[in-house]
Amino acid sequence: MQKGIIGKKIGMTQIFDEKGRVIPVTVVEAGPCVVTQKKTVEKDGYEAVQVGFGDLKANKVTKPLKGHFDKGGVAPKRILKEFRFDNTEEYQVGDLIKADAFSNGEKVDVTGTSKGKGYAGVIKRWNFGRLKETHGTGPVARHSGSNGACSSPSRVFKGMKLAGHLGSERVTVQNLLVAKVDAENNLIAIKGAIPGPNGGTVVIRDSVKA
Repeated sequence: MQKGIIGKKIGMTQIFDEKGRVIPVTVVEAGPCVVTQKKTVEKDGYEAVQVGFGDLKANKVTKPLKGHFDKGGVAPKRILKEFRFDNTEEYQVGDLIKADAFSNGEKVDVTGTSKGKGYAGVIKRWNFGRLKETHGTGPVARHSGSNGACSSPSRVFKGMKLAGHLGSERVTVQNLLVAKVDAENNLIAIKGAIPGPNGGTVVIRDSVKA
């Protein structure tokens, strides 16, 4: 059964395995999520399951969203995501998806929005090397150097690696190991680091390359 869940990144810590070895983990508050809508081929042109996470006060809900939640008979949720599963018929509106949907030792893919770093130069953004800090290289050693000939093509090609905005983009890290599941507290400990700041929203899915 394919599965996915929305969660909130809590932060990193460490746990110990049965042999006493340290495992660095990221703790995610995963769910509980509720199925708010089912997309069908007949009505929507594709099959998917819409899932909601995070309670939202009634006075914060817009009228269109209030009608959407009332139609499904579910409480308003702050975050809505769609999952395209092969087995959407196994999910019904109102079903709860909890952390225990995943188990220890499973491989998962985690998607989140990476930390925003603002404007960054080419060394930090693209891992460029420094220029020589000797005579003839100009007043700075951290710029990108020549971007092309002036005679032909007399322009900078699109896609050139230059300084600019770094981070704050959608990132997916694949094949991460679920180190521990605490179903009672809706927590999932994932081995290693995942994208985004503490408190950021992440999506956990079955690994496509497991």
